[in-house]
Amino acid sequence: MEQNRTLVGKVVRLSDLVEYQEGAVVSRTIIDKEKGTVTLFAFGEGQGLSEHTVPFDALAHILDGEAEIIISGKILNLKDGEMVIMPANKPHALKAKRKFKMILIMIRS
Repeated sequence: MEQNRTLVGKVVRLSDLVEYQEGAVVSRTIIDKEKGTVTLFAFGEGQGLSEHTVPFDALAHILDGEAEIIISGKILNLKDGEMVIMPANKPHALKAKRKFKMILIMIRS
C-alpha cells in the first residue's frame, strides 16, 4: 500500500484536501502503510461513526468545526486545533455537533 503520490513533495493545507457534503461523511486516505494510516474526514452536521473498537491506537485531530467523541462512555467535546488519542480496544464513537474535519492517524504497531 502506498501513500497518495499526488501529494508527495508538495505543500498543502490539510483541510482543503477534503470537502463537506451535506448529510454525509467523506474520507480521503493520505497514507496507507502496513504500520499505519493517515486519513482525512469531513463530517456533515449530525453525521458520525457508530460505536466500534479497533486493535490500534488512533489520534484524532480536529482541523475545523466541532466534534463529540465518546471513548468508553466518556463524552469529549473537541473543536478546531484539539486532539485526542483513542486507545486500542476501547469502544469509541464520533458525531458532528456541527460539521467538522479531522485527520485520523492510526499506528498499527
